[in-house]
Amino acid sequence: MRLLIWQWGRRGAGPRFAMELAAALQVAPGVTPVLSLSRQAEIMEAGIATCGLPVDTYRSAAGWAARLLSGPLLVRRLTRQLRALKLDAALCAMPGPLDLVMGAALRRAGVPFAVVVHDADLHPGDTLRLQAVFQRHLLRQAGALVALSAHVGRRLEEQGVLRGRPLLSAGLSSFAFGPPPAPPRAHGGQLRLLSFGRLLPYKGLDLLLAALERLGPAGLEVRIVGLGPDSPVLAALQALPGVSVENRWVPEVEMGDLLAWSDAVVLSHREASQSGVAAAAIAARRWIVATRVGGLVEQLENEPLARLCAPDGEQLAHAIGSLLTDPPPPVSPRKDGFRDGAIKLSHQIAMAFHVPDGLA
Repeated sequence: MRLLIWQWGRRGAGPRFAMELAAALQVAPGVTPVLSLSRQAEIMEAGIATCGLPVDTYRSAAGWAARLLSGPLLVRRLTRQLRALKLDAALCAMPGPLDLVMGAALRRAGVPFAVVVHDADLHPGDTLRLQAVFQRHLLRQAGALVALSAHVGRRLEEQGVLRGRPLLSAGLSSFAFGPPPAPPRAHGGQLRLLSFGRLLPYKGLDLLLAALERLGPAGLEVRIVGLGPDSPVLAALQALPGVSVENRWVPEVEMGDLLAWSDAVVLSHREASQSGVAAAAIAARRWIVATRVGGLVEQLENEPLARLCAPDGEQLAHAIGSLLTDPPPPVSPRKDGFRDGAIKLSHQIAMAFHVPDGLA
């Protein structure tokens, strides 16, 4: 099966997720993955990724609008390229603002496609409402949908999005940003706690603030790193002893070092579909403290390095404190669950679109 995997985002988790999917399927029997990324993607410009179908997209909102206006020309060119690739199916690794263009080209080329749905709902505080509209239109055109968690799958069913189409599942557990770092606490200093990601209300930074106020500064060094609007909660966190707030975009090349700095990653979410940060932390063998919300439960409940707690400041403080008093025992390196999940997903796509399962 010749399977196109596309993601045209410029930065963030999307391009990396698509690259990891394509790499995992390189070893899948009978599957030939073809990766399509934006030439403007951070991992392309940094030389981290190469792909078989690079596409010029945009660098700004004005560039995106211009690209959208030239959509008919891009559809025609893409249609020719897709036909030449002789694809059996395609997979959108994460929806983005130009995917309706690719969807139109795939339909013209006669290639069925599935879409990986990372979030069925907007997160509280999320401003990407236009992107949510584009995602709904893309999902209507897809021949199958892929849910990364049962939580997201249930929401898609409740929303009536499926309309008789297959709902596929993917246990795509973890992927690494570089070689495994030294084990937690190997540095011999205070417990290093990392909160990473978009600094929005759904991340529960108010719960983290309440937890850290209860714990006090003894024994902890805390970094809160990510991009979001300034807020009283961030100001209060920054004022705590031993806590630093880095409100900035974190480029791809820094991710490995950021995880290696930490001993533990804290996911103080009030709501979650699943967590790419958790997946990266698992691969880096970091300890994890997470709240029992949404898809985090199924993602982490069987992870020996994870501690789950109620979304409450007192319970979060207790879970963080337990890393000092009763740390998780060392565990041996885990098998490549991401690769196994990717191969399983490729089989499901072949079945959904009735592709002859040579897969051999």
